[in-house]
Amino acid sequence: MAGNLRLSQAAMLSGPAKLSAVTGLVDELTQDLLSNNLDPLRRDAALEELKIYGRDPRNADPIFTKEGIEMLTKHAFDSSSDTTSRNALRCLCNALLLRKECRQTFVDLGYEAKVCNKLKNDNRDDEFLVSRIVFLTTYDTDTKLEELIDNYDLADSIIKNLERHAKHYADGEPTKDPMQEMALAETLKLLFNITHYCKQRTSSFTQAISPISTILCKGRFQTDKPLDPPTGALVNALLNLELEAKEAWASLYPPDDPMAVSDRLIELLEQSRIKYKDEDLEGSVTALIRVLQAIHEHAPQDVQISIRQKLLPGEADRKQALGRSDSLPSWLLQNSTNPVAPQFRNTVSDLLFDLSDRNASKFVENVGYGFASGILYNKNISLSQDASVAGGSERPINPVTGQFLDLERFSDVPEMTEAEKEREAEKLFVLFQRLQANGIISAENPLRTAMEEGRFEELPDDYTEDVD
Repeated sequence: MAGNLRLSQAAMLSGPAKLSAVTGLVDELTQDLLSNNLDPLRRDAALEELKIYGRDPRNADPIFTKEGIEMLTKHAFDSSSDTTSRNALRCLCNALLLRKECRQTFVDLGYEAKVCNKLKNDNRDDEFLVSRIVFLTTYDTDTKLEELIDNYDLADSIIKNLERHAKHYADGEPTKDPMQEMALAETLKLLFNITHYCKQRTSSFTQAISPISTILCKGRFQTDKPLDPPTGALVNALLNLELEAKEAWASLYPPDDPMAVSDRLIELLEQSRIKYKDEDLEGSVTALIRVLQAIHEHAPQDVQISIRQKLLPGEADRKQALGRSDSLPSWLLQNSTNPVAPQFRNTVSDLLFDLSDRNASKFVENVGYGFASGILYNKNISLSQDASVAGGSERPINPVTGQFLDLERFSDVPEMTEAEKEREAEKLFVLFQRLQANGIISAENPLRTAMEEGRFEELPDDYTEDVD
């Protein structure tokens, strides 16, 4: 009770009073390292109180000095008490988060071996705290990630922790311990940063694909949005890994259920299109599209067919112009022209093109000229004159909209006069000329062909149309 009262009072201190309290605690804990004179309960209480003060760097300067960081590091990694170690780790995490200059100070202390060794502990608090510390040191420091992997088993420790999580989530039941999910998310963030900043050691983490796939498919998390942590972190972690590696195939395309991973990713995409607004797509859903693209690229044929059936427009979508239904393929088509999220737009366009074997003609068959033309133009790909838009269907399809011709509806307007038709033909002629000049199409202008063959009649100025 007295301890809680003391912590409550600490949270209310500010200004010179807070600075005085912080200075006293830092001096007390520093002296303890030399003389070991503090009672364990007092030592832990002092660290907990210091953690409260350290949440706000104002009037807490002694914590963020070289001496303060060194004192916290020694209590965190040299103490024989797990409680003392974790209390100091929490203070250290706050310090490295709030003041980036403290990260290099920590790295310069040379505690790499002890940091990586503590990450081996089968304890979620240690996993969370140490993973966060290493994660923070990947920014604004000269930490040698290669050495941590090669000399201190960092990759093995991360993989082992992920395997523990996979075993925990294997039954598909939501966890009751919040630290379980927090530790998982922190490990995944660390994995992403290491494989991003140390690409030359990415192969050291290939074995992580198996537990990540297991957690992704079987883990069930209570989140507001489908890609909130840790689910989004699971997807992001796959982004940098070597998904094409042969040893990853059994995990990504398990023999008993080859579509398990791809179906789960598509399920998340289906949920995301409902939950995320346009302005959120760029930062939240782009990675999911990229992982799906990689899964499709390296998948066996049956998995590729399954992905295409779920993501490319089907017969139901062609009952109206493509992109107008409320299906997932229509949503993807709509976002292939999304002006609000350019990175997401380009990633979706790449996915749709990949689903068409990166073949321009197949691409037009799948999405119609209307969507395909702009994407192909941006990729500097010209479309051959004999490109088909039948899409393998026996029913005729509008080449521009992708809709079945027999389902098209036309507005009840009077038929154009011959003069109006001539004006529209002139507009089309000019449009074709411009498209050809810009390299967007290579097809021959049909109006020019008609004129050269004598099938185009120019009306005289005094022409009058016969009226019945």
